[in-house]
Amino acid sequence: MTLSTPGRYLHALQARTPLVHCITNFVAMNSSANILLAIGASPAMLHAREEVSEFVPLAGALSINIGTVSPAWADAMLDATRTAHQTATPWVLDPVAVGATTYRQHLCAELMAHRPSLIRGNASEILCLNGIANSGRGADSTAHTEQARDAAVALARRQGCLVGVSGEIDLITDGQRIVQVRGGHALMPRITTLGCGLSATAAAFLAVADDAPSSQLTATAAAFGCFALAGERAAANATGPGSFIAPFLDALYQLTDHDLDTHLALETCDAF
Repeated sequence: MTLSTPGRYLHALQARTPLVHCITNFVAMNSSANILLAIGASPAMLHAREEVSEFVPLAGALSINIGTVSPAWADAMLDATRTAHQTATPWVLDPVAVGATTYRQHLCAELMAHRPSLIRGNASEILCLNGIANSGRGADSTAHTEQARDAAVALARRQGCLVGVSGEIDLITDGQRIVQVRGGHALMPRITTLGCGLSATAAAFLAVADDAPSSQLTATAAAFGCFALAGERAAANATGPGSFIAPFLDALYQLTDHDLDTHLALETCDAF
């Protein structure tokens, strides 16, 4: 599989301004919307069950985040993802703290039946989804990305989708190939909802990718790469989390396709 240059997907995103429908958690709504706007996409934050099935076909992609899930929101998520599957709308599952409760695990199992395009989580969440006994600690990861490598590959093959593992080194796989993305900064885990924003950003990039597996894999890697580069640049003059977030949004806004193609190194290998 030959990967195309990641910059083409940022160029397409900024040219097309895809609408991304987000059913996300209370904490992440504002930050995810601002991240999508900064990168060049258009956010829609609506979760009423009465309208999600009607709205999903209008969007370029759907992002589902179970961070502050409730029964009413779970029903809306299931309706939205069912519609996304029926209409071939790409959608991303962010299984926040899936190992924490049986309720979250059952919900994710139901959501995965609607065939996400991408599952993005930390190492503990991916291990849990793959049925490995590592429940994690709330939304925080107690495992490293490399520990979830085999689980990510197995999950991608079983689900027929992409799996992205966020960590010190990000890993994205389609079950056949693995792409690693280096970058970011140690301050990023100190800021809540950046992972949620990454899931929404990945949905925006999938909205401008075509159906070819290499296109979807590179588009997802480009989304991760945008966060890696923006994190490095934002941290240059940051003294802590508070002085990091505004420059991070600015860095996302200032990214160009040339930046991705010149400064982002994607390491690829076979998953076998």
